[in-house]
Amino acid sequence: MDIPLIHILVNVILDPKTGKKEKKKNLTKRHSRLDAHSLTNTTQIPFIDGEREMVTKTEDTQLNRLENQVDNGGGGAWEYLCLIKKLKVRRPEKVLKYGLSILNDSKKRSSLGPEEWTLYEQVSIAAMDCQCLNVAKDCIKVLQKKFPESKRVARLEAILLEAKGSWTEAEKAYASLLEENPIDQNNIVVMPNMLIFIKQLIHKRRVAIAKAQGDTSGAIDLLNKYLEIFMADHDAWRELADIYVSLQMYKQAAFCYEEVILAQPTVPLYHLAYADVLYTLGGLENLQTAKKYYASTIDLTGGKNTRALFGICLCTSAIAQLSKGRNKDEKESSELHSLAVTALEKDYKNTAPGKLPLLTAALKSLKIS
Repeated sequence: MDIPLIHILVNVILDPKTGKKEKKKNLTKRHSRLDAHSLTNTTQIPFIDGEREMVTKTEDTQLNRLENQVDNGGGGAWEYLCLIKKLKVRRPEKVLKYGLSILNDSKKRSSLGPEEWTLYEQVSIAAMDCQCLNVAKDCIKVLQKKFPESKRVARLEAILLEAKGSWTEAEKAYASLLEENPIDQNNIVVMPNMLIFIKQLIHKRRVAIAKAQGDTSGAIDLLNKYLEIFMADHDAWRELADIYVSLQMYKQAAFCYEEVILAQPTVPLYHLAYADVLYTLGGLENLQTAKKYYASTIDLTGGKNTRALFGICLCTSAIAQLSKGRNKDEKESSELHSLAVTALEKDYKNTAPGKLPLLTAALKSLKIS
């Protein structure tokens, strides 16, 4: 697979945070998107059960403080589990350990009230993540007994089939759940919110199954059908964009990122990803738009995104070669290029002075006139 030039240059040459000249495995830096319902028989599937895009610094500090407190025997296990669920982060081993410590203590368990059943669900998912399938099965049995007609519990049963690698059975279970009270654009406005949410999760599990089996075209079809109903789900658009990028279908990926940015206009990660795709597509118009989105990434990050700064330099050089003096904004482009170069040099002087000559050589090789 051809790797986009912007990815090669930024990841191999221009990473001031590392002291080694080696390409990173991940072409695009992504925030963790491992949702609380995604798993296979061996790994966790990174996909989209309404997951939180990122945790703030304050939330991360609070989570780590509480985690250290619980790990050191200071109590607060239930508060810790609640925070994990609220932030939608992955801590399956911790959830399994501290969740079972509560569920196996009848006094602690009964003190939870109705939240006892939520904890059973949380622990069952964590157990499947950790491949403790017997524990997951026991938790689901308790929930089945309490809620025999629950679609939410039925979904857990299907996820357990996934964890066992029983793809066909899992797919049949999900299809059966979707056939009951089918959802479409006509009836979505009158359906209960919880039912809609569960239907969304089931659709996403089907996409995860397709991805786990390597059926990329199937995953694309399922996502497109899902987005016909849930057009405002930016996580699904982002997932579809990532799949298209992996297949080098950059025009389709660009469309998806446009939808993502419309839904989340202040997230710099999306501006950066869109700019990367446009730069890879090439052509004067795409390059000019890519430069704008690299600039918006820099603006949204307070000038601290190295990838976007170098993207400005690459775009300016490529535009200059294509326009050959016909660029009306040539002066402005030159000034923007100079500002990006200055910012990059300052960053490398402070964080990786030993790699500054490599940066200087790379920047000098870019022709802007």
